[in-house]
Amino acid sequence: MNELLRVEELKKWFPVRLGFMGTLLSKKSLFVRAVDGISFDVKEQEIFGLVGESGSGKTTTGRTILRLTEPTGGKVFFKGKEVTHLSTRQFKHLRREMQIIFQDPYESLNPKMTVYDIIAEPLTVQGAVTDERDLNQRIHQALEDVQLVPPEEFLRRYPHELSGGMKQRVCIAMAISLRPQLIIADEPTSALDVVVQRQIMHTLRAVQERLSASVLLVGHDMGLMAQFVDRIGVMYGGRLVEVGSVGDIFKKPLHPYTQLLISSIPSFERKGDFRGIPGQPVSLLNPPTGCLFHPRCPKVMDRCSSVVPQPIEVRPGQSVACLLYATS
Repeated sequence: MNELLRVEELKKWFPVRLGFMGTLLSKKSLFVRAVDGISFDVKEQEIFGLVGESGSGKTTTGRTILRLTEPTGGKVFFKGKEVTHLSTRQFKHLRREMQIIFQDPYESLNPKMTVYDIIAEPLTVQGAVTDERDLNQRIHQALEDVQLVPPEEFLRRYPHELSGGMKQRVCIAMAISLRPQLIIADEPTSALDVVVQRQIMHTLRAVQERLSASVLLVGHDMGLMAQFVDRIGVMYGGRLVEVGSVGDIFKKPLHPYTQLLISSIPSFERKGDFRGIPGQPVSLLNPPTGCLFHPRCPKVMDRCSSVVPQPIEVRPGQSVACLLYATS
């Protein structure tokens, strides 16, 4: 399977000013290391899941790949070509092929625009249609793809006239109207109930298969990831701690953080006390030395507080950044 997207040592650090009204009180530069040197790839027609706790850098990763926020460092390759150095004007043409579904449909849709105008906007801005007839056909097709049928019933509705699931389907329709090759779905089901979540994910998968597209699915729900993705990257504190196929990650998780994430999934088959992850999420402004997870890790060793673990391929296709697997 060919590679569609490759991320190399991607970084996004946000500068922080301390003091009244943003006045800098210290000459020392402070940064929130939201994404701190991560590398991974997404294959053609693959669904790759990026999972972790809130604040682990998942959303920032997706936004930085699309340059909705500019990277601090690293490189992004799309179809073999580096895109991080492109000008804003040059990158605009790539937005036909790289689209994002934002997390909250209630904030993503303009309340003053109808469904027709919402989907028409990216098509007209990108010059993807030749005339009004072509525009109408593309909008109708997009609505049919996300199962908002018949389209005529929804075209003149405003967002407040739609349910949460319908809103998210409109967001998906807006993203796929340009027929992209890469769709970044930023927690597309987080604001929905469990039944609608499953419907939306089945819709997203059907759309992905129809377009022969790849999906980078950002989320924190390991159960949802287990059902819908091909491979998983586990993030903690702005770094990737484990990458592997969905089968390997759930059957043989390597990193203690991954193991704790999986063990915290509720199960009807397993009885016992509910297990969470001890401690508090890492501070991205003042992270600990060494392994970022060591203050919370049940398998911590002395050197974990001073040595930064590097990714190691323990099994074919499964890598982990943990000193438990370091050879020296």
